[in-house]
Amino acid sequence: MEPKRLNTPLTDEVIKTLKTGDSVLISGIIYTARDSAHARLVTLLDDGKDLPFDPKGAIIYYVGPAPAPPGRPIGSAGPTTSYRMDPFAPRLLEAGLKGMIGKGPRSDEVKTAIIKYTGIYFAAVGGAAALISQSVQEAEIIAYEDLGPEAVRRLVVKDFPAIVANDVYGGDLFIEGIEKYKIK
Repeated sequence: MEPKRLNTPLTDEVIKTLKTGDSVLISGIIYTARDSAHARLVTLLDDGKDLPFDPKGAIIYYVGPAPAPPGRPIGSAGPTTSYRMDPFAPRLLEAGLKGMIGKGPRSDEVKTAIIKYTGIYFAAVGGAAALISQSVQEAEIIAYEDLGPEAVRRLVVKDFPAIVANDVYGGDLFIEGIEKYKIK
């Protein structure tokens, strides 16, 4: 089955067409952030301040990329484990964030927020950091430069490969995938 092509920013209408297990290719602007940056972003929201990017329809990729080699916008950029962002994800979804990319399962609170705020969680393939980085056409630090590789970056991506892991209908690839192949 051909991957679905998605362009950012994401809309509720597009998200509602996606189902757990769908392969996608994402093009447009995505942002990077890990746990330290997430804590700062949620503090801004809680203080009534603007984020360093507009969260409406945005996707955050959980990554701390390696330094860029000569002639490339970014180094290896593989996904990090998503559960570290779980305390912050519901608040960002409430603020308008639509998508998250990482690896590993999400908490029940995040899955509930995905349904409530019409969001989506994509899994990127761990161990494919060099391949994934080839989808990145531009990279620019936009906040928290002091965090080094964990700074918030604005990435321009073309055909970024991912799989729908948690959809707006409550689907969970990490549960359904295991059940599908479980010996009964």
